[in-house]
Order: sequence, then structure tokens, then C-alpha cells
Amino acid sequence: MKTISIGKDFSDTPMGRYPTDGAFNGETFREDKLVPMLRENDVVEVIIDDAEGYGSSFLEEAFGGLVRKGYFTLEALKQKLKISLTDPDYEFYKQLIWTYIEEAKGRAA
Repeated sequence: MKTISIGKDFSDTPMGRYPTDGAFNGETFREDKLVPMLRENDVVEVIIDDAEGYGSSFLEEAFGGLVRKGYFTLEALKQKLKISLTDPDYEFYKQLIWTYIEEAKGRAA
């Protein structure tokens, strides 16, 4: 299993959907970090509670985009993607990530 910490390995202030929204946006995280790791590893653990928080646009683009853009199916991500946290306040973000992934299933490329 490969692990990536959004706050430590990407940015502790991730925000926005596209590169035009700033350097630490959801599309950049997905394309530069998440997709390559998921393709190269059987399981990828993403630690989410080391960032200051997340906007819905970042989470939907980074995680929902995995399915919406046709990289992975919902079923594949259930096997390959592990969202981890130690701070219970971040459980909301974990649930939101899986909601965006599930919703993207109907809009897959």
C-alpha cells in the first residue's frame, strides 16, 4: 500500500477545482499525484486530516473526477482507495469524498 498525505505531500491549503483557481487545486492533485499512484499501486491510502480543510470544488474534482473522467470505476476505487484520518472532525470530508465518487458514476466519460 502506498500512502499520500494531502497536507504534507501536496498542500496544507488545497483549494479550487482547476489550475486557474490556484496552484493547489483538485485537478492538479488528481492528475499529478492521485491518478499515477492509483495506477502504480494496488491500494493507495490518502490521509486527509493534515490539511486545514477542503472546499467542495477541490474534493469533487480530485476524487469525483477519478470516475467522471473515466480513470477508474466506482467498484475499482472501493478496492484501491483508502481514505484515512485520525481527527474525527474530518470524517465529514471522508463521507463527502465517497459521495462525490458515487455521484460521478452517472456522469462518467
